Amino acid sequence: MKRSGLKLGNILAVALLAVLVMGQTLRAMAQDKPASVHGHVNNAIGAPLTRGEVRLTTDRTSDPKNRKYAYTFPISATGDYTGTGIAPNNYVAIVFVEDKSLDFVESVVFAAGEDKTLNFDMSRKEYIDKMTPEEKKQLEEFRKKNAEVMAANSKIANLNALLQQARADNKSGNYASAITAMQQATTTKPDEAILWIALADGQLGSADTDAKAAKAAGKPANDPAIVQKYTDAAASYKKAADLNAAAKKPSPETAGVAYSQLGQALIKEGDVKGAADAYDAAAKALPTSAGTYYYNEAATFYNMGQMDGAAAAADKAIAADPKRADAYYIKGQALIPKATVDPKTQKITAPPGCVEAYQSYLELVPTGPRAEEVKAILSGIGAKVESTYKAGKKK
Repeated sequence: MKRSGLKLGNILAVALLAVLVMGQTLRAMAQDKPASVHGHVNNAIGAPLTRGEVRLTTDRTSDPKNRKYAYTFPISATGDYTGTGIAPNNYVAIVFVEDKSLDFVESVVFAAGEDKTLNFDMSRKEYIDKMTPEEKKQLEEFRKKNAEVMAANSKIANLNALLQQARADNKSGNYASAITAMQQATTTKPDEAILWIALADGQLGSADTDAKAAKAAGKPANDPAIVQKYTDAAASYKKAADLNAAAKKPSPETAGVAYSQLGQALIKEGDVKGAADAYDAAAKALPTSAGTYYYNEAATFYNMGQMDGAAAAADKAIAADPKRADAYYIKGQALIPKATVDPKTQKITAPPGCVEAYQSYLELVPTGPRAEEVKAILSGIGAKVESTYKAGKKK
């Protein structure tokens, strides 16, 4: 029988031909695969160039104004750029800002499929040496200004770190650490109001801690060392308020905080009039918070046993915010010690405004945390519990 088909030699030849064709096809595909580029651009002072673009061209003979650029890749705000889809070739890479060329690399060869790193550093000696005398002068001036700015930024960053540390320490009761941090900060930048407030907060917290410990030990809270701490705190708050007032754009919020805290320190120092004046200044600086400031004044006076001051401050708090129930409670509590007892009838007569203050509290919060206490007081003095009070209106 006669065999049909290719001989073994012919089969091998065909297979070899197929391999060669496939290899040529793969090489052709690889040669057609585009390249990519990425890199970073620094300016003459070594800082990132924050704008501009990197352009690629193979045109080395045309006038720069008429030169055609095959690829243009924008430079980011961090000085970085990337580019893709680049046909393999030998290019000139040029850095442009507003159509002005700043730097270039004469020969950048891209192989097929390559991802090339191409950086530009205009702070290199070769670049600086090619500058004109005027450009070098401008560069030195810019370097000096930039160094000053960097130093200022570093100083601000350090102050911010100290401020955050002090605020955290004050919040956790670590007042000694807060005071140390802010003493350093106010020495470094003595004209910044918020630094003095943070220092004063530490001083006031330290004084309160000592006063509480003295009370627990049965010692007088008016110990000279404790009073001095309140005096120091008041001085720091006053410094903050004065600095803020002298600023180009005084901050109402800073003024409100400084004056209201100054009031608290002065009350505890024993300066009643000065404290009242400070709270008035806080309310004037930030009227939207007047109710809060005056209530804090009333509460602080009350806690310090200054009943006349507490009653007067409560009236101011009520005028600023007629719906603040606790202000009425403090007013009633501040006035009730002035109640009189008829020796014949044993009838209790509350001072003017006292019963009304208690009744107003009940109208605003009939089931409030002090409601039962207030009802008991009113019953004890033979007063009727009213239920017709409307906040903001006279009875």
